[in-house]
Amino acid sequence: MAERSTAAVDVADNGGNQPLVADAAKATADGVDTQNGRAADGPMPDKDGERRNAASVAAPELHSGHKLARRYRLEECVTRLDGFSSWRAVDEKLRRAVGVHVLPADHPRARAVLAAARSSALLGDPRFVQVLDAVEDSDLVYVVHEWLPDATELTAVLASGPLEPHDAYQLVSQVSQAMAAAHREGLSHLRLTPSAILRTSTGQYRIRGLAVNAALRGITSDTPQRADTEAIGALLYAALTQRWPYENDAYGLSGLPKGVGLLPPDQVRAGVHRGLGELAMRALANDGATASRQEPACTTPEELAKAVAAMPRIRPPEPAFTPPPEYQQTTYQQGSYGRPPTRPGGPVTHAVPLPPPPPLQSRTGRVLKWGVAALLIAALGLGSWQLADTLLDRVKGNSGNSGSTTQPTKPDDQKPKESKQLPISNATVFGKDPIKAEDAGKAVDGDSKTAWVTKVFYFSSNFGNLDSYDDGSGIIVDLGRVQEVTAVEAEMYAAGHKVEVRAAAPEATSARSKSDFPQVISELRTTSKKVDAKPGAPVKTRYLVIHITHLPAEDGGGSWRGGINEIKVFGPGE
Repeated sequence: MAERSTAAVDVADNGGNQPLVADAAKATADGVDTQNGRAADGPMPDKDGERRNAASVAAPELHSGHKLARRYRLEECVTRLDGFSSWRAVDEKLRRAVGVHVLPADHPRARAVLAAARSSALLGDPRFVQVLDAVEDSDLVYVVHEWLPDATELTAVLASGPLEPHDAYQLVSQVSQAMAAAHREGLSHLRLTPSAILRTSTGQYRIRGLAVNAALRGITSDTPQRADTEAIGALLYAALTQRWPYENDAYGLSGLPKGVGLLPPDQVRAGVHRGLGELAMRALANDGATASRQEPACTTPEELAKAVAAMPRIRPPEPAFTPPPEYQQTTYQQGSYGRPPTRPGGPVTHAVPLPPPPPLQSRTGRVLKWGVAALLIAALGLGSWQLADTLLDRVKGNSGNSGSTTQPTKPDDQKPKESKQLPISNATVFGKDPIKAEDAGKAVDGDSKTAWVTKVFYFSSNFGNLDSYDDGSGIIVDLGRVQEVTAVEAEMYAAGHKVEVRAAAPEATSARSKSDFPQVISELRTTSKKVDAKPGAPVKTRYLVIHITHLPAEDGGGSWRGGINEIKVFGPGE
């Protein structure tokens, strides 16, 4: 997943009076929050038990071109704050852009940053920006993470206006599910702000700075699940209203009027989706607010994710219809064919219609017409003679065989031969990284109640766009010997798979990769729950593959899973 990173934004110098500010439409490389052009760490209030430990160690003096571990070449400093600095860098070994946090080894938070980075790296969830390396080298500690050039920070997205209901639904669904998974592993974020959320070019949301951003700033919390849940509620509130749900302005968003408390989103902006607005209030109820209805407050990301899944799914908006361009008449239809151009200021000239070409009245024309007529007459005569000759031959043949009797066609010969089900010797899971290989036999055991089912994938129906599954997955069927196949039936786990059925060459002694199945029995297409594949003519093969390239969506949305309940293979009957 991983050779990408964010673009740089704000450069804040903690020691100066006027920090440098870059384009707010870009994403920060390290997840440092910015607030009206300043680093947000100073003025942002601590709440819900969060504690910030002060650090007085100066940031290490580094410069562009400096190399860490003879591998990471620093290119641009994007943040210098509170004793640490963050850089856009290049991994010269793998030739990719990365982000790097650097702080002195004697920094009071150095050990906590290393521990947080290593814990985050062990999670390995692709919904988070991945930590690639965490090293203590002589007098420096540095953390290397992904750099996503195709991602846009949520701060920049909201600068152009609130999100559509479908986009806001995807935001809260994906972020709450990701944070629920992190908390199940004992990891929290505590800095879940708009600058920590990135939207990729495919519309998926990724979270950066898990555990690391809080460790860099010395932030802790007595109730981390509650703090992250309220932060997700604030993100949803901002996405719906383009306002920050507190009195202070933050992240380029205006805060709420002072003294009025937390207003429901539909009172801040007209047309807010009611269900999403109530969901934001249930998450923000942790701060003493009251939800607009009687549902209980969501105090953990798990509860919030379940509340999102219980909502009716919000469909994406219909694409706008672009009318075709108006029909442009040709110059002939406009009546200007043959009209001389008009000079500016000159007299207006009227179009003179061109006379049609004269008919062929010359001697040559008459000869040509008679020649064509003669050729047509000769062709008709030759065709009539050939037809008559053929009919005479047939009459002679029938008269010569008048003594023989014609054998009537037997009714059994007109009936198509019935197919029979072929026994299956073995079944295995297709793909570089077989998914639940131990369950492959459930797809051919004759019981449709048992099934081979994939694990859950996020971000894309194409197996999460993970490199291990770039050829998809499926089930390989071994018939035991080469046989003729006339049909393949498969009962799928659910409707909506993208499936093709292919066969190996008759001489193949094994088949594992897609190139081993050159014979196409059924083209790739999105199917219903039942797949019925029939080739134009019987196919000789020993190995078949039911190849799945895309999975159907789960009911809650934002995740995909598929599988096969039962496979049957048929051949010609006796």
